[in-house]
Amino acid sequence: MQIRRLVRYSLQRIAPLSIAAASLAVATGAGAAGLFDGDSLGMSSMNPLARVIPSPQVRWQSSMAAFAASDRERAPATDGVLFVGSSTIRMWSHLADDFRTLPVINRGFGGSTMADCQYFARELVLQYKPRQVLVYAGDNDLAEGRSPQQVVDSFKGFVEVVRREMPNVPISYISIKPSPSRAALLPRIRETNTLMAAYVRTLPNAGFIDIFTAMLDSNGAPRMELFGPDRLHMNDSGYAVWTAIVGTHVLPPGGEPGTPAAAAHVPVAVPVTTVPVTSAAAAAAPVPLRPPLNAMKAVYRP
Repeated sequence: MQIRRLVRYSLQRIAPLSIAAASLAVATGAGAAGLFDGDSLGMSSMNPLARVIPSPQVRWQSSMAAFAASDRERAPATDGVLFVGSSTIRMWSHLADDFRTLPVINRGFGGSTMADCQYFARELVLQYKPRQVLVYAGDNDLAEGRSPQQVVDSFKGFVEVVRREMPNVPISYISIKPSPSRAALLPRIRETNTLMAAYVRTLPNAGFIDIFTAMLDSNGAPRMELFGPDRLHMNDSGYAVWTAIVGTHVLPPGGEPGTPAAAAHVPVAVPVTTVPVTSAAAAAAPVPLRPPLNAMKAVYRP
């Protein structure tokens, strides 16, 4: 009888530990299978493990494997123009057509953060030996709770990794866009863009591309016609604005930035302020960003 009580007591103590271990295994397996792709926190109302955020290596294993498989099937040209970042880059499906005179490489992976881009800088950039790197990431970092300064620090880390092996490669940061669904983050988006522009000015051969201003209307609110139904990702009109602006910063073969290399140039309704590829001695005045929105009540979506 005494032995039976001891066995029952032991099983009661061990069971919770077994369940916890099994839950962790399921979370790791889900990340490896790519179930967290496109979901910046790996969170879903149907996900009982919503608070588990896998490590970058686990979280993006399927994305990195897909890039490697694509490279084996058809290796990208060296000396290309490399676009790196989150779903805004990944969903730029007509990127090659928009910059058809250039060898472009798209290495966007949906839901990724600037911290993830720093982590995978070698896989995403160095192996391709590009002649220019353009980066769009940071809004998912803010959605996950990181501060504007942490986003800048991640970009600094990214630049350090790339410049260690490619000290002269031009690097441009595309400002965070004003997505209506992330209206609650707009003050931090503005702060991040301002801090990033100031940091980029200290770098040689680097540029800050302000697409934020052009995506606001005359009242300082996001231009809804540039976004899809989720109010987070852009539609073709949004990408047309990006093509017109980013195209003036892309290096044409053997040339200097300034002449659009894009297939289409769409007039921008709002004046655009950009910081071109420049030296550390460039003008020190901050990039003007519009005042905070007054009455945005959009639903926040990570």
